[in-house]
Amino acid sequence: MSKIAETGNCGKEVRSDCKITLEITKSGGLKIEVISKVKPLFGDKIEALCRDVLKFFDIKNANLKIEDTGALDYVIAARIEAAVKILVSTDKEYLFPLIPENNSQTERETNRRSRLYLPGDSPKLALNAGIHSPDGIILDLEDSVAPAKKFETRILVRNTLRSVDFYGAERMVRINQLPLGLEDLRMVVNHNVNLILLPKCESAAQVKQVNDEIKALNKNKRKIWIMPIIESALGVINSYEIAASENVVSLAIGLEDYTADLGTQRTNEGTETFFARSQVVNSARAARVQPIDSVFSDVSDMEALKQNVLRSKALGFDGMGCIHPRQIPVIHENYAPDEKEIDKAMKIVNAFFEATEKGLGVVALGSKMIDPPVVKRAQRTIEQAIEAGKLSTDWRENYGK
Repeated sequence: MSKIAETGNCGKEVRSDCKITLEITKSGGLKIEVISKVKPLFGDKIEALCRDVLKFFDIKNANLKIEDTGALDYVIAARIEAAVKILVSTDKEYLFPLIPENNSQTERETNRRSRLYLPGDSPKLALNAGIHSPDGIILDLEDSVAPAKKFETRILVRNTLRSVDFYGAERMVRINQLPLGLEDLRMVVNHNVNLILLPKCESAAQVKQVNDEIKALNKNKRKIWIMPIIESALGVINSYEIAASENVVSLAIGLEDYTADLGTQRTNEGTETFFARSQVVNSARAARVQPIDSVFSDVSDMEALKQNVLRSKALGFDGMGCIHPRQIPVIHENYAPDEKEIDKAMKIVNAFFEATEKGLGVVALGSKMIDPPVVKRAQRTIEQAIEAGKLSTDWRENYGK
C-alpha cells in the first residue's frame, strides 16, 4: 500500500507558497506534475528542484504533485522536505546557502522598540517584511500556526532564516510553550536566529531549559538571546527571577493571555493590567534588561495606538509588539525621546564629557552629582534621538552656542 503526505498551502488567497502531494511508490521512478501559472517560464526549473530534493533524500520511486502559487525555491524545498519526513525517517536536511545579510549577530542593548509578528507558515509575509524597518521580525511557531502544521512550519522557518533578507531587523523566532518548544529549538538554533521568544513563561527553570537546549545544539557557539513572555498571574509574580536568568535581554508581557488568566477583559485604558505591566517593568529594570509591552490589536486605529504607546512609555517600557507593518512608524515615533527628554540628556552627557576632558572623577550638573547609571541612560537617550532623526550626530559641536 502506497503512502501519501500533503504539505504547504494553495488556494485563491495564497501567494508565494505551494502545496505538495507526495506518494512514495515501490516502482515507476519519479513522476513530477507541476501545476503553476508560471509553468511555461519556470516549469522545468521547478521540476528540476523537486527531483533534486527527492534525490537528496534517496527517494527513487514517487509521484509528486506541486500546486505552485509563486513559491521561491526555499519554500518549495521546505514543503517537499516536510512531506518526505512525514513518510520517511531521516535526519538529513536540505539546506540552501546562508545569505551574507543573515550572518549578523545582535547585541544585548540592541533596539527592540518594535517586533513584527509573522505567522511562520505564511512565506508571502516574510519575503518583504524587512522593508518596513521593524527592529525585530518574529517568525511565529506558536499561536498563529495550527497544530497540524507545526512540524512542516519548523522546516519552512529554518529555510526562511537562511534565505530571506531581513534588512537589518533582528531575526526572532517565537517557539511553542514548553516542552513542545524544545523541538522548535532543534530546528532553528544553528540557522542564525538572533533571539528566541519563550511564550507563557512562568519560572526561571523554564528559561534554564531553553538555555540548556541551545547550548547543547549550538554548533557555531553564536550568541542567541532570550525574550521570555509573561502571560499569567504566576509569571508576573516570578518575573524578576525570569528576567535575571542567563541570556535574557528583554522581558515582554502578553496581555491577551494574562487577562484571560485573570478572568477579565482587556481594555484600551489598561486599568486591569496596570499592576502586571508595572511589575514587569520593575522586574526588567531590576535585572537590567529591556521591558517590552504587549501588542495593540486594533490595526486600524492609529490614534489609539499612539495613546497606548505613550502610556506604555510612561510606565517605563522600551518597546512593544506589532501585528501589522503600519503600526511600526507610530511605535518608533512615540517611543523616541521627546524634546524635553533630549534636552535633559544633552545636559547630562555634555557635563560628563566636560568632566572627562578635565580629568575629573565626578560628574556634576550644577550643584547636583550625576551617577554613572544616569549618564548611561542619558547616552542611550541621545542615541535614540539620533536614530529617530531628532538630533544630529555632531550635536555637541554646537551645544551651548
